[in-house]
Amino acid sequence: MQRTRRTPLNQDQSSHPSGDAEDLTEPADTSSAGSPSSPDGPSAPEPGSRIAADPAPESGADPAPAVPAETDQGSAADPAETDQVVATEAAPVKPRSWRLTAVFAVVGLLILGLDQLTKVLALRHLTPGEPVNVIGELLKFNLIRNPGAAFSLGSDFTPVISTIQIIVAVGVIWLSRRLGSAGWAVAFGLLFGGAVGNITDRIFRQPSPFHGHVVDFLQTPHWAIFNVADMAVTSAAILLVIQTLRGIKLDGTKDVSGK
Repeated sequence: MQRTRRTPLNQDQSSHPSGDAEDLTEPADTSSAGSPSSPDGPSAPEPGSRIAADPAPESGADPAPAVPAETDQGSAADPAETDQVVATEAAPVKPRSWRLTAVFAVVGLLILGLDQLTKVLALRHLTPGEPVNVIGELLKFNLIRNPGAAFSLGSDFTPVISTIQIIVAVGVIWLSRRLGSAGWAVAFGLLFGGAVGNITDRIFRQPSPFHGHVVDFLQTPHWAIFNVADMAVTSAAILLVIQTLRGIKLDGTKDVSGK
């Protein structure tokens, strides 16, 4: 008998059939496969895919404590600073009031106009030395020409009195910029109208400029003869004293130093 020589098979070929090598390879687990650069990391999401939101915490788990948001007010205000703010708000600085300036101007112009009008009427209808009873002996019209100051005082110092009255009028206008009280505004208006009313007589009436005689025509018992300007100046002085005693300053603030 003739022996047939057998060719030894390859180990791989003997253990694995041919053509099944590629089929025996296990596919990679997509859930556990890492990214190309990080073998153990999670795989990168595909473009257009949505990332799942974190699951809601279980009902039994304690929620994280809420952190209070910071406010713009910051910490509690210091009591000393609060008292200082309240004190500042209690005594505000009053701005300049154009309404009070208008009150001052209107009162001053009314007094000036009334004074000049009554002097014109007195010169036209009254005769010097011939008084006219108005309210019995309580009030008379008695026309005189006064070279002095109010109530016929200081007749030998007419130029000096005229200069003083001009300075007073200018000073009142200057201080009127700070008016903050209606009482002060009215007082300044009376003072300005009365001073300018008599200054007008000093400058424009006879005998000469700054030596002119003031027209007086109102007479009461036991009192010197006067005019509307003199009444306004006296009323202004009384009102200014009242405002000062009440502690009301020119700017309208209250003087509490004495309390």
